[in-house]
Amino acid sequence: MKIIKSALLAAGAAASLGIVAAPAAAQQNTTGMPTVPIEVWALRDVVNAVQVSPDGKHVLVHVVESKEGEYLLKIYKTEDMSKPFRVLNADPMEIISASWVSDRYIFGSAWQQNRSKVNGPEQGTYDYAGYAYDLKTNKFRKIDGNFGIANRLPNDPENIIVETGTAIPDPSGVDPFEAFRPRSYYKVNLARGTRSLVLKGSEKYPTAQFDDEGNPRWTVGYDQGTKEAITYYRKPGEGSWTELMRYDQDKHENLYRTLSGFMGLAGFDPDNPSIGYVIDNRGEDKAALWEFNFDTGQFGEKLAGTDQADIMGIRTSSMPGDESLVGAIYPWDKYRTIWFDEGEKALYDALEAQIPNAHQVSITSRSNDGGTMIVSNRGPRDPGSYWLVRNGTMTKLGSRNPLIQPEQLADVEFIRYPSRDGKLTIPAYFMRPKGEGPYPLIVRHNGGPHVNGVVGYDEWDQMLVNAGYAVLRPQNRISTGWGQKHFDAGYGEHGLAMQDDKDDGALYLIEKGLVDPDRVAFMGWSYGGYSALVAASRSPNIYQCVIAGAAVSDPEKSYKQRRSPYSPKAIDDWAQRRGMIGINPINEVSKVNVPILMVHGDVDARVLYFHYEDYKDAIEKAGIQDAQFLTLKGADHFYTTLMFEHQQQFYTKMFDFLKNDCGPGGL
Repeated sequence: MKIIKSALLAAGAAASLGIVAAPAAAQQNTTGMPTVPIEVWALRDVVNAVQVSPDGKHVLVHVVESKEGEYLLKIYKTEDMSKPFRVLNADPMEIISASWVSDRYIFGSAWQQNRSKVNGPEQGTYDYAGYAYDLKTNKFRKIDGNFGIANRLPNDPENIIVETGTAIPDPSGVDPFEAFRPRSYYKVNLARGTRSLVLKGSEKYPTAQFDDEGNPRWTVGYDQGTKEAITYYRKPGEGSWTELMRYDQDKHENLYRTLSGFMGLAGFDPDNPSIGYVIDNRGEDKAALWEFNFDTGQFGEKLAGTDQADIMGIRTSSMPGDESLVGAIYPWDKYRTIWFDEGEKALYDALEAQIPNAHQVSITSRSNDGGTMIVSNRGPRDPGSYWLVRNGTMTKLGSRNPLIQPEQLADVEFIRYPSRDGKLTIPAYFMRPKGEGPYPLIVRHNGGPHVNGVVGYDEWDQMLVNAGYAVLRPQNRISTGWGQKHFDAGYGEHGLAMQDDKDDGALYLIEKGLVDPDRVAFMGWSYGGYSALVAASRSPNIYQCVIAGAAVSDPEKSYKQRRSPYSPKAIDDWAQRRGMIGINPINEVSKVNVPILMVHGDVDARVLYFHYEDYKDAIEKAGIQDAQFLTLKGADHFYTTLMFEHQQQFYTKMFDFLKNDCGPGGL
């Protein structure tokens, strides 16, 4: 393949976005401010998605063209990528997703922020609608409701299966009750815009996974009588569920199956509908990929596993219509693949050799004849790029942030260090700025805590490193992907041993001479915000200041609001141990001994705004002076709702705080 350097979708980005890109920095930055302007970091992802149609004739691009603008859907003809064939919007709503489901139809979702108040947990301020766009007639059909695609039904070009509540899939997977909330599944006719019920979730069978023919094949429910989680399966065409296995949800050692988010059915053998692929740990510490026989209800061969990390997913053939298993994915320095197919491996090796700064490469879509594909890359030196491969050539179409250059970014180093109790080795990701250490360090943690946090490209991390700070991202105990022992060690340890794991990472780098012990701060969002507030009241304290974003400041109050009647006892016990039992920051305010910056969106539906208001009141009543507060008006919890103005406001305040108010003399 030959790379053709092209700025097709990025052409004139600096001009159209009204921002002047800064030259790449070549020397150590000691100013405490990023050399790349804050307004560049504050952009929403410029190009958010790119896909080629199944016939290879058209490419859709989900793109925003101005700082405060909304996303547009552009459609290009692959034979002429110089100008769009169609430019579409959903005014007064905004298109937030788009996906080819046939040569003729695109399905996606749109949203509109219609309220200024959150009425309760997960009751956000946005309204959603699905849509089917007909390329032939150039018309939209609206499908009222909050839907995501459950199966594209590749052999039925006019229909798809959708599921309720998934227009924006939860990027964190941290809600312990989500798996037990029943969903409904509909077949949507794309030509007419109509929907018909396929399967209605119940308490016993809350969700389902479908095969490409539209058959429900797998579900996990909960038996209130026996207090067991029960896995069921179906063979194609069957109208009832068959029990596979059950495990006691009153036992916390079984929580990893439920909360890991990746154990269960991963796919099917396209040549034998009686064979499936299941990820499960089956009594071992690390989850592996297993063959499963639907006829006998028995597990077969272990297909892939490692002694260092869990298998977390699979790769299937990049050829449309071919669901052959080609690889198994596990976390390490990046998400790595155990390959089963040499041809597919050779294709990925060739793509990685051609794409500059290749890191996490994926084929996001491919034409039915295999001749045209869209390839994405994302990693430490690439915010996210999209490439068109056609007629033996590779063309760069655009970037999530075309104004940032590779030399302005930092590499990510995968490290491991011992926990202080000697029970674990903690994986972590370390980024250092240009120049020689010891560096000022910011320990970072975002949502979860039970998520896998492999770091490829993280905008906040890179922005901090660009400003001269080193960044550490620990995978503290309870993080998933590193085995059940690593997860179970975090049970009931919120604010305790889980916090020690983060502190120990900073101390490890100090011992290595890489970090200045008098210049260490903590920054986190969501659960990471909780951790920041815990860090603020620790003694002795290794941090000079903390930044707490969307912080769970009163987990006891949150638990009482969110407790679900569907939840098994072990999950309920686990939820209580997120702070109702253990460290609750709002009860620790009198112990705060370092400066705090607290940031929160006022329409946050995941971590409600009362967490910010109540903690602010407690700080003021305690007479603590070194605390600052910032409200992001109209912002919800997740990155997708942080608009340009939110990010610009937040980043400006953050760097001012770090430079001037973080401990004596600033960080």
